[in-house]
Amino acid sequence: MIEHTARSLRGRTALVTGSTGGIGLGIATALAQAGANIVLNGFGNVAEAVATIERFGIEVIHHGADMTKPDQIAAMMGEAASTLGPVDILVNNAGIQYVADTDELPVAKWDEIIAINLSSSFHTMRLAIPVMREQGWGRVMNIASVHGFVGSVGKSAYVAAKHGIIGLTKVAALENAQTGVTVSAVCPGFVLTPLVQRQVDALAQRDSLTQIEAQAKLLGEKQPSGQFVRPEQIGQLAVFLCSDAASEMRGSTLQIDGGWTAQ
Repeated sequence: MIEHTARSLRGRTALVTGSTGGIGLGIATALAQAGANIVLNGFGNVAEAVATIERFGIEVIHHGADMTKPDQIAAMMGEAASTLGPVDILVNNAGIQYVADTDELPVAKWDEIIAINLSSSFHTMRLAIPVMREQGWGRVMNIASVHGFVGSVGKSAYVAAKHGIIGLTKVAALENAQTGVTVSAVCPGFVLTPLVQRQVDALAQRDSLTQIEAQAKLLGEKQPSGQFVRPEQIGQLAVFLCSDAASEMRGSTLQIDGGWTAQ
């Protein structure tokens, strides 16, 4: 934790979607450590996630909104406001993956991935941003991906959604450029989340590799550093984006990808 950010977000309310594990929990943890009250969302181990956040002595609630359903998203935003106060910091992190060639991708999977990975961010933003503008301060962070810049075989829906998130970020940033609300996109490379672990497992099984060998092969194909990005690193980037130093970062796309998109 950077010392000057300690408790700098005291009194702020942060909503992080998809935050009961992985990247989302890493971001929620960093924001809580900086003093923000937290609204968690997701279908992971809720009790464990809440306990992780509570240790920082801030207020935390969980809402189990299904991010494919706009009415549940609206209910989550309403409960956040009525319980902890209007959302000051919105982190759109919820996402799913399904790997198949475009002509073999089930239509239902396409619809689900677009709904969760792209449309849900529109729904949270359309509800949160007017209140942020009225209050004179707000931070929106959309967790995109290196796949907002590049493609990968078998990931048509995911790549389309992540490209869309970057476009949505730019438009919303421009619409709020003369307000106290900033909108940015964070673009991770490989992070060892359950989603990526499934890719590691599939590679290990396919090529008869150990877990370590499979991880090295997966990283070696894309990520020059040979290291996974850590959730806490993304969390610290989120805290920075809430600082005054980042107040003119509007529509920024911030890669944290071990060199993936530098190639």
